Amino acid sequence: MALMDFIKKQFIDVLQWTEDGDGTLAWRFPMSGMEIQNGGTLVVRESQMAVFVNEGKVADVFGPGTYKLTTQTLPVLTYLKNWDKLFESPFKSDVYFFSTRQQIDQKWGTPQPITIRDKDFGAVRLRAFGNYAFRIADPKLFHTEISGTRDVYPVGDLEGQLRGLVLQNISNAIAGSGLPFLDLAANQVMFADALTKELAPIFAKLGLLIENLTVQNVSLPEELQKILDQKIGMGMVGNDMAKFMQYQTAQAIPKFAENSGGGSGIAGDAMGLGAGVALGQVMAQNLQQGLQGGGNAAPAAAAVAAAAGVKPEDVMATLEKLGDLKAKGILTQEEFDAKKSELLKKLI
Repeated sequence: MALMDFIKKQFIDVLQWTEDGDGTLAWRFPMSGMEIQNGGTLVVRESQMAVFVNEGKVADVFGPGTYKLTTQTLPVLTYLKNWDKLFESPFKSDVYFFSTRQQIDQKWGTPQPITIRDKDFGAVRLRAFGNYAFRIADPKLFHTEISGTRDVYPVGDLEGQLRGLVLQNISNAIAGSGLPFLDLAANQVMFADALTKELAPIFAKLGLLIENLTVQNVSLPEELQKILDQKIGMGMVGNDMAKFMQYQTAQAIPKFAENSGGGSGIAGDAMGLGAGVALGQVMAQNLQQGLQGGGNAAPAAAAVAAAAGVKPEDVMATLEKLGDLKAKGILTQEEFDAKKSELLKKLI
């Protein structure tokens, strides 16, 4: 009798899985040589599904509920070898539980800027990041394509693959949205919807359903952002060149302040800034006249030279003298380069 009790204890009467919250997608019920009792109970909780695998093939899939395992509820039993009636026909079969709840806050982002075609800029490199949520929709397909016979399959093992799929389809999503970059950054929800549409069939091939995806930021690399800022500044002044030159001068003032070293340097910078303002005003006036068809290049050039108060021949003569001083060792290379740069700027 004691031997029979021992044998019966090796039968599994209840099969169930209580998730431990560690982000597990698939879990195999531990058999350890034990056998499932014919007439035993299977408990599948909400947000779960169970799959019976017999001789390497998926036999039955169960959704949430409580089931008594008989030949009526588990047809695969009719194909299994019946044991002695004393054991009430126990059987062996691998049982896998799958979590079908949403796996939320999965991060995605572009590690490097990606290049896309753009209606306004021709081509731009952009960065983007956000998050998404997914769930297992087809446990049979997920078992055969992803998790296989592993005892445990965590979310972390799938994370890199899914993130790669998101990044791979960003360009297609942007093209599908039909939005230029400037509108794309302002319509992140539309961008997210387009990306979700691209990803849905790809996730489905893995037995997954993408529930939602967010785009939290779309931006340009720093060097391209500076160019965009200049374009925006030009757009603000339109065809008014005088205003544009004033805008450029205002942008240059902080740089003059940073480069001034005090004393004569401040005076020189102030004079240079004054000449630049005058030069900008004359250039703006003449360019405006040119746009209106009322001017030509020669008067404009003369006006520029007059405003700057510098003759090209004078600059070249000074450079030659400075070259002689450097050759004689009176000026260092650094001093010569600094003076040369200063003089050449007056020709611009």
